[in-house]
Amino acid sequence: MKKNIVVIGALIVVALFVSFGIIAPGTLGVMSEYILYTFISENFGWYYMLISFTFVAICLYVAFSKYGKIRLGKDTDRPEFSRFSWIAMLYSTGLAISLFFWGVAEPVLMYIEPPFGEGETMESAKTAMQYTFFHWGLHSWATYAIIGLMMAYFQYRKGTPPLINHTLKPLLGEKAFGPIGKVVNMIAIFAIISGITTSLGLGVKQMGAGFEYAWGISNTPINQIFLILFLTALFILSASTGIERGIKWLSNINIVLALSIMLLIFILGPTRNILEIFVSTTGGYIKNFIDMSFHLEPFLNDYTWQAGWDFFYWGWAISFGVFVGIFIARISKGRTIREFIFGAVLIPSLATMIWYSTLGGSALFNILNLGNNELANRILEDMDTALFYFLELFPFSPLLIGMTLVSLIIFFVTSADSTVYVLGMYSEETMAPTNKSKILWGIVIAGVAISLLLSGGLIPLQTVSAVAGLPFSIVILAMCVSFFKSLREEYIEKENLKQESIPSLVSKYNQNDSKSETEKEIEVEISEGSK
Repeated sequence: MKKNIVVIGALIVVALFVSFGIIAPGTLGVMSEYILYTFISENFGWYYMLISFTFVAICLYVAFSKYGKIRLGKDTDRPEFSRFSWIAMLYSTGLAISLFFWGVAEPVLMYIEPPFGEGETMESAKTAMQYTFFHWGLHSWATYAIIGLMMAYFQYRKGTPPLINHTLKPLLGEKAFGPIGKVVNMIAIFAIISGITTSLGLGVKQMGAGFEYAWGISNTPINQIFLILFLTALFILSASTGIERGIKWLSNINIVLALSIMLLIFILGPTRNILEIFVSTTGGYIKNFIDMSFHLEPFLNDYTWQAGWDFFYWGWAISFGVFVGIFIARISKGRTIREFIFGAVLIPSLATMIWYSTLGGSALFNILNLGNNELANRILEDMDTALFYFLELFPFSPLLIGMTLVSLIIFFVTSADSTVYVLGMYSEETMAPTNKSKILWGIVIAGVAISLLLSGGLIPLQTVSAVAGLPFSIVILAMCVSFFKSLREEYIEKENLKQESIPSLVSKYNQNDSKSETEKEIEVEISEGSK
């Protein structure tokens, strides 16, 4: 019972929240929006901007520091998965359905309503692309990676269970296993469930819209429930086969499929313009990186835009990063810290920038250069169907739409099976959870998603996830202090061992040297005796 108190406590919190969302979805929405758009934006917006940049700085520092060569495991351990499979799994987990849901919509929405200046202009288009890179680039991936790095270090280097409270032991001592640790683990489970439930719920809505758009299947709540149940069966089946089979192979297939979709849009769309957009936006992103990272309006004191974009993304990245980080940690045994940062931050950031340049850049080109304002109107009216209208603008659109729907399904399955695997690890305190645990968590996630989908509470839950990033960011900072404390102690211990080994090496060398001199004297005596 004591071992399960964290899981039971977290499930009670989730049940209460879902009940509230079903009984009074309107009240839930108003409360969550007030907390994000008023309380946090007016009092802690500066903190969200500062903390997200701090995570980027820590990741880059540790990668290029003296600790970069430390292996996530024993010094003799080597990676369990190939580099391609590893990146495919972490990329599928970290972005999932969001890659399609926001790929076209976000640049266009910020083109219409930019953070500053006049909307629907050439300048607002450039600003929109830069901020898209900003939201889906280094800041988001660093937030995922910093949690994953510390979890992997303590799991494989120090031999701890895959629980966040164990990473706090170097800082808190035995208190990490008391009430503080239990509360931290409860928040972690709630963050995992809320983050993935909203992502999957919104994904089902978009898939349903795609089926209706392409094949005339009505996107009704009943059909959405059947779709969730069907997909739940798929991801439970995938999770039951383990990471080495279901999750790995589905991730590999889906990355190839997503790359194929992007390549087709690149070839069939405005190829030269996409290249120009990528190069130009990358330059602007690098040039304005610091300015965007610390951008606030202290004299204007109006943070409506940033609350809906910057503050929301950083809070949500922290909450969603709990699940992503724990999963990334699970698949990263044997890699060095430097390799981990390159593979979990820099490479995914670059890949995401290319993706948004292709989809978002093509969408902006259609609106600005080809005068297709209908695309902008579609995005404003219904983002679920806007993606499919966008794909219809290209040759071979039925093929593109079909491939996209298949990719959405696989992204759904890979995200969900990764989640139930992580929740199984957390509840059983093991790296290899049983299928019974995965099935139970799969049913929980499906039930929460269905309940909130029917009550219209998905968006409020997503907002609450962003709000939950505020307290959990303090936990991550404590994890960072604990992590560097452990790194420093390990480094000092290694240095002391080196110092202790020097006298013995010198003594051994002197013995060998002395022995060789004796041998030389004997050889001389033998030589003289023979004469």
